Amino acid sequence: MKTAKTNAMRLLERAGISYEVRTYDYDPEDLSGVKAAASLGLPVGQVYKTLVAHGDRTGHLVCCLAVHQSVDLKKLAQISGNKRVELIHVNELLPLTGYMRGGCSPLGMKKKWPTYIDVAVLSQDQVAVSAGQRGLQMLMKPQDLIRAVQATAGPICQDAGESGDT
Repeated sequence: MKTAKTNAMRLLERAGISYEVRTYDYDPEDLSGVKAAASLGLPVGQVYKTLVAHGDRTGHLVCCLAVHQSVDLKKLAQISGNKRVELIHVNELLPLTGYMRGGCSPLGMKKKWPTYIDVAVLSQDQVAVSAGQRGLQMLMKPQDLIRAVQATAGPICQDAGESGDT
C-alpha cells in the first residue's frame, strides 16, 4: 500500500534528507507514543513525541522527547530563555499547528517556532517522529531531524522519579 506524502515528508525531501516511512495501526482510545513504539516494534527511546508549549517571554515553542519520557518544564524554560513554560491545551493543537493529537510532527506546522529536542536523541542511530498523521512515522538520523527543524538539543526531560506530562 502506497502512503500519500505529508507536508512533513515533502519538507524532508526538499531539504535532501533521507527518511523511511513506517505505518502502524493506531487505537484512537490510546494514542500514546509508547503504544505507537510497540506497534512499530521500536524501542521507546527511539520514538519521539512532539509537544507544543507556550513560554512567558518567547511565545509558542516546540519540544521533542522520547515517548516514555516527561518534559521538565523548568528545564525547557531555561533552555528556551523563558521564566515559565506551560504545555498548550490539546484543544489548541489543531488550530495552532494543523496537526491532531497523536499525529503532531515537528515538521510542517502552520508556523515555524523554536524547537528543542532532548539531548538523548544524539545517542540514537535513528529516531522516529510523526509524519503528520496518526499511524504514520518517519525514521531518520537524529542529526538530520535536528537540522530539518533547526532544533536546539539539550536536557529537557525530567529525571527518573519525577512526575509530569504523558
